[in-house]
Amino acid sequence: MTISKDLLDILACPMCKEPVFLTIDDSALKCKQCRRVYPIREDIPVMLVDEATVDENDEIQVKE
Repeated sequence: MTISKDLLDILACPMCKEPVFLTIDDSALKCKQCRRVYPIREDIPVMLVDEATVDENDEIQVKE
């Protein structure tokens, strides 16, 4: 199961408040502004800054 469009529309990065986007493999949400990647576990996005990783090289692609 993937994250619904309605949920994606209201989610924002807790660090910089910018929109987040689903990654190509549907395993995480990524903020393009600060490049934090928030995992999705058991179909639930974990929107905690402490749980996020930073995509330093901007390698993780997102769906638009």
